[in-house]
This record gives sequence, structure tokens and C-alpha cells, in this order.
Amino acid sequence: MGAVEIKPGIYWVGAVDWSIRDFHGYITPNGTSYNNYLILDKHVTLVDTVKHDFSHYTIDNIRALTDPAKIENIIINHIENDHATSIEHIMALARAAVIHITERGKKGLDRFFDTSKWKFRIVKTGDTLNTGTKTITFLETPMLHWPDSMMSYVKEDKLLISQDAFGQHLASSARFDDEYCDQCSTVELEHAVRDYYANILMPFGPLIKAKLAEVQKLGLEIDMIAPDHGIIWRRDPGKILKMYLDMANGKADLRVVIIYDTMWQSTEYMTTPILEGIRAAGVDVEVIKLRATPTSIAIKRFWESRAMLVGTPTLNNIMFPSVAEFLSHLRGLRPKDRIVGAFGSYGWGGGAVKEAYGELKKMGLEAVEPGVEVLYRPSAEDEKKCFEFGKQFAEKVIEYHKKF
Repeated sequence: MGAVEIKPGIYWVGAVDWSIRDFHGYITPNGTSYNNYLILDKHVTLVDTVKHDFSHYTIDNIRALTDPAKIENIIINHIENDHATSIEHIMALARAAVIHITERGKKGLDRFFDTSKWKFRIVKTGDTLNTGTKTITFLETPMLHWPDSMMSYVKEDKLLISQDAFGQHLASSARFDDEYCDQCSTVELEHAVRDYYANILMPFGPLIKAKLAEVQKLGLEIDMIAPDHGIIWRRDPGKILKMYLDMANGKADLRVVIIYDTMWQSTEYMTTPILEGIRAAGVDVEVIKLRATPTSIAIKRFWESRAMLVGTPTLNNIMFPSVAEFLSHLRGLRPKDRIVGAFGSYGWGGGAVKEAYGELKKMGLEAVEPGVEVLYRPSAEDEKKCFEFGKQFAEKVIEYHKKF
């Protein structure tokens, strides 16, 4: 796709990756984009690059607007591979350019490239860059979501170039939220935002709240947010800011998501009476089988729900492998403000449900104990126990949800 003007003299010069379906283990069924931006002013400035496989696209887009040799400044907001690995190709064309980057960003970039011949300016929050008619203010955002991360704010255009924050993995011919919602739906875009947040930014809720407060304190007027992935927010940037604040505050639907796997269907049979018990208490419920569902989708549905029940058979006295993998992935995301429980089946001896509770407690989540565990396939009496477990769990979920 060609360059797109997003503000007077500021252009999207990135690339759309229509075919990617696995983003370092995160399923991306809708592809993604690598967004970067060129500011045509007295001092030509490039903000971020793209994944190295797509360097020729961004270079072609830049060439359609100006000679790359005229680039005087390059801002690197984030050094992750999908944003910075074209820097070597860009610097080969813009040899005199100065790279503006955080101290941690510079140290990281040194690990990827021979930077000895490149010019750098180390920046921190509040530092500025004047490009002629525009003033860019830098805002460090460490651990959102890498230590080196920062954002760049163009004062005259009220434009926040936000690196990975506020992005989504979406490949689209539309560049802006209003264009995308004309083609698809607002709901689809919101789902993409929550998917991205749950799988990438979930651990950083407190940092996000603090950074949003800092933006407010700095008095930055924002009428457009341009992230490094997906759609640019121009119709209502306040909407995405509110979504992020809600997610950082742990907002969730009054719903129980049952996430399970099964070996010979015994654990699977337990999900039906548990589901019926939950519904009898008046709580919405959803069932997800792990080996039939990408982990990133299960993570998203967990994050959107106030409560989760984990179902696992016992295999070799421990959890079923797919369940153990899911809980390990979830633990790394450091979830909060959720209530959880576990259930499962066993043959020779139990152990999986106890281990599941152990993992859930390591996350600091509120656990409802005891769970329910049955020998082999559940009997009629076992099904009654499952129903009561689901009902009682849902009643606790209702009370827990009132806190929020």
C-alpha cells in the first residue's frame, strides 16, 4: 500500500502483513500491520521502521514522498523486531540521520546491530525535537511493553504516536477507525483491541493507569492516536483511551468461562452439569476446549470474564499438558481481579485439580475451594455434585463482581 497522509505533512509509510497468523505464539487470524510515520518538514523525520521482511515497502513509500537521504532524524519508539529491524536498511540510505531513542533503547539496539557509525541522541520524558514547524515531545513508557518503550507527541497536530499501545493486530486497506468501521464493524474493532490488550498488555495495568494519568497531568491535547499496529484512531481517540483505562481497572463481564481439556471425555462430560448450575444461578457462561481453541483466544475470553473454571483430567498424577501450558501462559500475564476454581476427573489416582489450584493461587487470584473431582466417567450422583458446584461458584461470582 502507498503512503497515506494522516495529518498535514505527516504520512503513514508502513506495511500491511496480510498473511501472518502466528505472532510469537499469539494467533493473528486477521493479520497485522507495521505502522511507521514520515514527517515532511524542514528537517525530515521518520518515526519507527518496520519488520525487516517489509523494509522495501516502507522505503518505496518514503521514496514516493522524498529522497530517503534527506531524512535528518529517526525516532525509535520501540526496538522490538517488528518495529526496528529495518533500521539498518534505512541508515544505509540516510547516513547522516540522528537516531533519537531512550537510553535503554540504545543499549538494546547495540545488541542487534553494529551501531558504531550511527549518530544517536538519548532522550527522556519532556525532551523535544523541532522539525521546523512541528515540535515532538518524547514520553518514556518503560515496560509498556518493553523497558525501552516511549511515545512521541506532535504538539501542533495533537497527534500521539503511541508505539504498541492502543494497537491491534489487523490487516486492512483502511488506515483509520472511521474507515474500518464503515467496512466492518465497531464491535469487531473493539474485539481486536481487547484481544491485543489481553495477550500483550495484561500484566501492565497499573503502569497503564499511571501513564494515562501522566498524560493528563502533562496536559497533552490528543485528537489522533497513531499506534505501530493496526488502525489509527482519529474519529474518537477518547474511546480507545477509555477502553484502556477500563481494562487497566480490571473491567469484566459478569460471566464464567469454563476452560478445559479432556483425555477420554470424562472431564468434558462434567462441563455440562457445571454449566447448568452456573446458569441456574443467573450467570452467563461459556465453554472453551483448549485443543480446539488457540491459546490467545482462550486468554482473551478469560480476560473479558469475571470468573474462570479450569477443567483438567489427571495424567501421571499431574495436570493434562494442554491445561498446564495454558495456566503457565496465563501466569506470565499476571492477571488480577478474577475469581477462579477447578474441576476434573481421574482414573488411577487424582492430583490434577489440586495442582491447578496451586497454579491459580500463585497468580494471586481468588480461588473458590474445594473443586470437584470424579473417578472415571461421572455418575448421576457426580453430575448432581457438578451442578451444585457450578451453582455455588456462580453465586460467589455474583458477590465478587459487586466489588467492581
